[in-house]
Amino acid sequence: KVEMNKFLGDVLKNVCKQLNDYPYTTIEYEMLKESTYPYTNIERINQEKERILLHLEAIKADCNALAMDVQKTLKLKDVVEEDTFATFSADVEEEEEE
Repeated sequence: KVEMNKFLGDVLKNVCKQLNDYPYTTIEYEMLKESTYPYTNIERINQEKERILLHLEAIKADCNALAMDVQKTLKLKDVVEEDTFATFSADVEEEEEE
């Protein structure tokens, strides 16, 4: 019971701090509703958290797939660039000999 009362006291302190941020001397129901939202809609918040985490995992998988594609592309370009450089170097050496 004591721990429950401490927890409820902390919740009440947080709600009161948020309500004190309003410049009015009286509060309306909407202000109270906004201040207590994190505590009254915890299930919805947890569902939203799970949805966001799943979406981030999907984004991470897309990024990994793109990174693999870029690595493959860069490897192909590196091979082409090396061949081009080798051809260019051979042409320069031939011109220097002449």
